Amino acid sequence: MSRTAPRIHTDPARIAALEALIPRLDGDSRVQLMLDDGRRVLGTVAVRPTIQQYRDEAGDEGSNGQLRLDDLDTPAQQHNVWLDEIVEIRDLPPVTGR
Repeated sequence: MSRTAPRIHTDPARIAALEALIPRLDGDSRVQLMLDDGRRVLGTVAVRPTIQQYRDEAGDEGSNGQLRLDDLDTPAQQHNVWLDEIVEIRDLPPVTGR
């Protein structure tokens, strides 16, 4: 994973908001994400994300995190979503009958 992020955060309130997303993103949970650009992404959380330290293009250091989401319809396709892009998380029902 790259150590550079498109956006970093240093404000404690913003970092706390990012951390509040993590319990909603357990590994193997199925979710629908609404992103800040209006996109909707559906998938299965591959691994619970963590907040990490990154640098932005200017070299400043701050926090963000990345979520790897396996596409719901095409599991081989992966979405890498920055936590600060997530506006809403909706839980989807688990797959039954497997």
